[in-house]
Amino acid sequence: MMQTDLAAICRNYIDCLNRQDWPQLGEFVADDVSHNGQRLGLSGYRAMLERDFREIPDLSFNITLLMSDASHVACRLAFDCAPKGTFLGLAVNGRRVSFTENVFYEFRDGKIVQVWSVIDKAAIEAQLA
Repeated sequence: MMQTDLAAICRNYIDCLNRQDWPQLGEFVADDVSHNGQRLGLSGYRAMLERDFREIPDLSFNITLLMSDASHVACRLAFDCAPKGTFLGLAVNGRRVSFTENVFYEFRDGKIVQVWSVIDKAAIEAQLA
């Protein structure tokens, strides 16, 4: 698969998330997907994303950087949102926060099989101080 193909797939995947088009998620994510080393499977991954949108009603994934090679995509995502209650162990309670996430996707047969995600929690902590 060419690099541009994976980049396009990733952009379409992010669009799917932003639309919360859960029935289409399986077009982008493999049945045996893992997130940060934990095998969730497609149904567990979908449940995690649905929970994220429930806890952060104005959640929107915004790509600021995307790079790919033959089997991986690296993506920097920006967020500006107001999580309800506790987020990443922090009492955000509806306050608007801005932060980034660095996420790496491994693809097999055109679908995401591994996701490694690191959220800039320090940026959120600084805004809540």
